[in-house]
Amino acid sequence: MEILILIVSLLFVFVGIAGSVLPALPGPPLSWIGLLILYTMPNIKFDYWILGITFVFTLIIVILDYVIPAQGTKRFGGSKYGIWGTNIGLIVGILAPIPFGFIIGPFVGAFIGELIYDQNDSKRALKAATGSFFGFLASTFIKFVFCMILFGIYIHTVWKYWSVWF
Repeated sequence: MEILILIVSLLFVFVGIAGSVLPALPGPPLSWIGLLILYTMPNIKFDYWILGITFVFTLIIVILDYVIPAQGTKRFGGSKYGIWGTNIGLIVGILAPIPFGFIIGPFVGAFIGELIYDQNDSKRALKAATGSFFGFLASTFIKFVFCMILFGIYIHTVWKYWSVWF
């Protein structure tokens, strides 16, 4: 039974790592659930501190995942129209059946939003769309690094209690 719990928790962590790059999957929450499942094993001491701290960081990263692309648009001179376009484009990009829609969506959304704001300034619209793309890349990088940290905690915990199982 313990081997099954190990396998299921490891699958959650791996799917979380994949989800840090694929926006259709909530990467950090899935990795955190894998860590939680690991700590429910009978021979592993339940560590409230590690789970509590990583849970808080998971919540922060989930929120930042929606904020960072919009802030990238704003930093590159985008208006509220561009920020709204980024958010709408992210949602449409995730739901659209086109490859890499989650990357293209925020870029196109910010561009269209800025063109709605000012039709005559396509250069500014392109700059804001570029900011949205960089924000998306930054957000993805943060999620990936955090999921790898959770994977490291997982490996450390399994290594620490390995002799109990075998």
